[in-house]
Amino acid sequence: MLTTLRHHDGTPFRDLNHNGTMEPYEDRRLPVEERVDDLLGRMTLAEKAALMCHARMLPGDQGPFPSGAALIGDRGLTAFAMMAVPDARTMAEWNNHVQDLAAAERLGIPATLASDPRHGFTTNPATSFTGGGFSAGPEPIGLAATDDPALVEEYAALIGRELRAVGIRLAIHPMADLATEPRWARISGTFGEDADRASRMIAAYIRGLQGERLGPDSVACMTKHFPGGGPQEGGEDSHFTAGRRLVYPGGAFEHHLRPFEAAFAAGTAQIMPAYAIPSKAGVSEVGANFNRDVITGLLRGRYGFDGVVCTDFNAITGMEVPGIVTLPPRNWGVEQLSVAEQVVLTLDAGADQLGGESDPELILAAVRSGAVSEERIDRSARRILRDKFRLGLFDDPYVDPDAAAETVGTPAGRALGRRVQQRSLVHLAGQPVTGPRLYVEGIDPATAASYGTLVDRPEDADAAVIRIAAPYEPREGFLEPFFHSGSLEYPPAEADRLLAIAAATPTAFAVHLDRPAVLTPLAPHAALLIGEFGASDEVVLDAALGRTEPPGVLPFDLPSSMAAVEAAREDVPFDTREPLFRCGHRAPR
Repeated sequence: MLTTLRHHDGTPFRDLNHNGTMEPYEDRRLPVEERVDDLLGRMTLAEKAALMCHARMLPGDQGPFPSGAALIGDRGLTAFAMMAVPDARTMAEWNNHVQDLAAAERLGIPATLASDPRHGFTTNPATSFTGGGFSAGPEPIGLAATDDPALVEEYAALIGRELRAVGIRLAIHPMADLATEPRWARISGTFGEDADRASRMIAAYIRGLQGERLGPDSVACMTKHFPGGGPQEGGEDSHFTAGRRLVYPGGAFEHHLRPFEAAFAAGTAQIMPAYAIPSKAGVSEVGANFNRDVITGLLRGRYGFDGVVCTDFNAITGMEVPGIVTLPPRNWGVEQLSVAEQVVLTLDAGADQLGGESDPELILAAVRSGAVSEERIDRSARRILRDKFRLGLFDDPYVDPDAAAETVGTPAGRALGRRVQQRSLVHLAGQPVTGPRLYVEGIDPATAASYGTLVDRPEDADAAVIRIAAPYEPREGFLEPFFHSGSLEYPPAEADRLLAIAAATPTAFAVHLDRPAVLTPLAPHAALLIGEFGASDEVVLDAALGRTEPPGVLPFDLPSSMAAVEAAREDVPFDTREPLFRCGHRAPR
């Protein structure tokens, strides 16, 4: 509960250390740095080490992760990535419970609750979530397709209001990676292939969440994955061994820094490095989380970034989901080192928090060994505390569950989300389809029934509307099936099936472009071809049937063949030969 006392001069304060006296760190009138200095001087080494762990948490103490009481009361942690978010009221109540646990500790340091994106349509336990009643818009790649920074800033401000309402004060996004490798599974989280457009959108997104400066009305941004996770070797993802390297056959390392420069200019509070090894780029050949050249040399030195650097999650110890699976660490380039040596290397590189780690002993052992000084720990603790103070968490970390229920998913918020969805649709080719009898696939029949009479066979329809995913090669395992990787071409049997529908009736194809797709076989036979990046069935049907015009612009090239993709360089934008549609394309009205 939020309880306040009054100083002898009448100033209200939270008695965080339970001594009845207003200490400097409890005095909201003082500058942030003075409050940080005071609190840092009161902290034990163990309390500082606990600040440097950013653990995973499930609301309601559900599932395989340690309980809130264990993470806070037993281990002293105060930074948590929420692995799921229930409805707004329940999440707000959970925030308040967590803050009560934190307030009961010796110094009352408040918790910072963080989250991967959860305002889109994609669920991946490692990267994004849906649910919770938030006002859904397209994935970030769809925000880029709007080509409208003002709209992106407006929508990001809505995201920020809804996250703040439930107690989430740190966004583990945006991604400043460039989509130069079309096979990469994470393209939907980027702002596209064009560095100029991505930079404009990144800046607008950060302004929307943080405001002009970080404060009590902000959601802090943790921009990722420095120095740019886009040029993945062969398009494989860095969560897995096959994607352990970033490669630069075109010498474009510097090009991938440009969206991060826009993020720095916009004031991003925090940065997350990449898992992968920047190979033959003039820096050390270890993963960016462990890379002093990348963090201290480039990020801290060249760019002067003094905010929090949190490693990508579970790079050092992996993650165990008891009774389900044990995921290995993503310690690319340092696999031969012990866990203790990897921790020392991470701290020496310049990172402040260990993402996904929940054991402060990892850091304490590094100090006891003499490999890391307490002065070095103080530098990281200072950065972490600074953000908590700037966000106003020390003064009031609580939220109103009633207000959360009223704020999240309002009619106005959902309407804005739908407007952004509609603005993101890209008209690739053709014209809308019409007719009273409809054949649909990939669309809720109950929704489609309000647009016409549904029939069971394409040959009985006046028109068809087909929602399809971009092609990918299914992978096995616990996590890898969520990452759409491999070929961008439809298997021949599926291509033939889709073409048979188009031959039977005029067909509108709406392709979910979570990454580029080879649409060469489909395009000549589609009555209408639309690219979408996360949109409701109603938004798609309105466009397919001519009720709205898809106004978006293509945020990456669509290649004409896999041969062209395989011949292209991973780090160079617009490098596939004779693409079917160019980045920036939209069909003339």
